[in-house]
Amino acid sequence: MQVEFAHLRERSTSGGWIDFAVFNAKSTSGNNGSLLAELTMRARNAGCKIDQSALVFREGSRTRFYGDQNLVKYLSSLPYVPQFNKAISF
Repeated sequence: MQVEFAHLRERSTSGGWIDFAVFNAKSTSGNNGSLLAELTMRARNAGCKIDQSALVFREGSRTRFYGDQNLVKYLSSLPYVPQFNKAISF
């Protein structure tokens, strides 16, 4: 199975750069922590630098995020979901 994700780099509030991944979790089984850890590890093993990561999924009509608290706060403030630009096998 292929999992799409956005691998992005943005300026952090402290002035440096932060590399993050937002994984497209079309559905979640409730074990979001394990799923996020597995996807993050696979993306890192594929050569992606990831400082923080999160899952994005739909819950009813709402877009939800799960992951690093600061990243979830940032993603929730955006008027869009980052565009998926990579994929890994899972």
